[in-house]
Amino acid sequence: MNILEKQNCPECQATVVNDMQNGEIICSGCGVVVDDQIADYGPETVSSNLEDKMKLARATGQTTYSQHDLGITTEISISAKDFSGKKINHNVANQMQNLRKWQQRVRVSSPKERRLANVLVKMGETCDGLNLSKNVLETASMIYRNLDGHIDVKGKSVVSITAATIYMACKQCDVVRSLEEICRGICPPKDVKTKTKLASRYYRTMVMEMGQQTAPVVSMDKYISKIANLTQTEVRVERLALEIAEKTQDSNIADGKAPNGIAAAYLYVSSVLLGQNVLQRDVSTIAGVTEVTIRNRCKEILTSYKLKITLRPSLAK
Repeated sequence: MNILEKQNCPECQATVVNDMQNGEIICSGCGVVVDDQIADYGPETVSSNLEDKMKLARATGQTTYSQHDLGITTEISISAKDFSGKKINHNVANQMQNLRKWQQRVRVSSPKERRLANVLVKMGETCDGLNLSKNVLETASMIYRNLDGHIDVKGKSVVSITAATIYMACKQCDVVRSLEEICRGICPPKDVKTKTKLASRYYRTMVMEMGQQTAPVVSMDKYISKIANLTQTEVRVERLALEIAEKTQDSNIADGKAPNGIAAAYLYVSSVLLGQNVLQRDVSTIAGVTEVTIRNRCKEILTSYKLKITLRPSLAK
């Protein structure tokens, strides 16, 4: 409540109080409601949950690059009831439907905006399907918006340009995802090879035109963490695999070999040492290598080093 200056109660001449929650001006002495038509600047509903309060706010300053209008356009929701819960009659419902239709047409009026909206929607669906963070989605959206000044994206495949943009965003955000994995999450299995080849060509063009000459080097820790997360391996197995990789990083085990196969071997060796049931088939499927490759890398690791671990004895209750 806020005490209003320069205004007194007409009944007892006491100071009036502005009750913002109820939208009334009341007297602090006798309690008479002086005015009940002031503007209500509070939330739409009262809630004790912080997340619900953020959702029910009247307006926010948050914008997003993942929507073509930056997320600042008010949308007309699809509902058969008004704000008070009363049912809307047939004529008003048809009128709201027409307004909703024309709002969509006005928001996407030019072919450029329509193409931008289609690509951003495809990016959002792909990032959700691949469990990528919001940071990757926002970075990919900014990269695609910057492409208009460097590359003519008109007429290019929406699936391939989306995969190439997300792949570049993953590299900038240090997220381990291959181009084939991204294409596999967008298009059907029969079109993965074709779309991956086209996306790789788009990616090379983007790198040359936008000035990114070298791609950041992904460490072995990223590959191990990725495989461990996707296979739902225990934390102690992942921690032991990271420790083994750190102690053997100066050797020539990984020279000329795919890093995902080495990471899968580190994880499998750690699971065997700790007595965890991790199948080679599951690890090889996630890592994108064969079971023979994992066995060969494990043989090289065990031949080159003597691994000895000390377990802390558990206390009996």
